[in-house]
Amino acid sequence: MGHIILLGDSIFDNGVYVPGQRDVVKQLRAALPQGWKASLLAVDGAVTRGVASQLTRIPADATHLVVSVGGNDALGESHILGAPARMVGEALMMLAEAQQRFAGNYAYMLEGVLGRRLPTALCTIYDTPTSAPNHRIIKTALALFNDVITRAAFGNALPLIDFRLICSEDEDYANPIEPSAKGGAKIAAAIAALIAGSGDAPRSVVVAR
Repeated sequence: MGHIILLGDSIFDNGVYVPGQRDVVKQLRAALPQGWKASLLAVDGAVTRGVASQLTRIPADATHLVVSVGGNDALGESHILGAPARMVGEALMMLAEAQQRFAGNYAYMLEGVLGRRLPTALCTIYDTPTSAPNHRIIKTALALFNDVITRAAFGNALPLIDFRLICSEDEDYANPIEPSAKGGAKIAAAIAALIAGSGDAPRSVVVAR
């Protein structure tokens, strides 16, 4: 038995976007084996550095942490997509600088999370729905932020839940940046399978060292 804590942003704290339906934490509780618990500390609108305040509220009986954050950091850098550039290399440098800022913030966040000395899983930032405007541009830009997350996971030998593959249909989204009840169910099932062994969890093996 265990107690899973959800940290991060509205990927987990999506209740307001699925009125009359179960949010991610409620779906996770339903997916977990009997005796397991799940608590929501994630906050809609939180950025990576905001996770530090969430860590102060972790209950004493917590056994596992799951972190999904970074989408709002990326949103804060989205003005770059409309910035003028004289050549592709100049545009890439602007994106590289945004990636570097995110990497610093994510490393700071993860140091605090790992300081709790609890089993931890990280999550990628998912893509927008394929029907959303500028889907291909956004998906490409987010790859730079997800590279930071995947490197952090593999470099620290942490499990990684890839929401880009889990939320793969337009119906998985309540809007371009929050999960619907259907998407939330997929997210909850993936977490339950990874941490509590509830259901099937196809796994990849990454050799990073």
